[in-house]
Amino acid sequence: MEEIPVPGCVVTPRSQTPPVGGPEQQGRDTVIVGITVYAPPGTDIRTTDRVRVEGRRYEGVLFEVTGEPGDWGHSPFTGLSGPVQFAADRVTG
Repeated sequence: MEEIPVPGCVVTPRSQTPPVGGPEQQGRDTVIVGITVYAPPGTDIRTTDRVRVEGRRYEGVLFEVTGEPGDWGHSPFTGLSGPVQFAADRVTG
């Protein structure tokens, strides 16, 4: 598998709120379920890809792209290209 660096990405935790009283709540308000990545305009990412994140919290961790990546296109206000956004989940096993 070839790894291609993509500088300039922003990585944020993706969370969900578990149902109140559900077994996964256990005193927590949110549970981190993966990451959302905002990549530079024109980044070619596919649902079959895996990404390795560089940064303090997820350094070297491998994630699988989940769902269809979204291209924000051009801003109607500035004409500038927006990011390519995609969700990814940690690879286990």
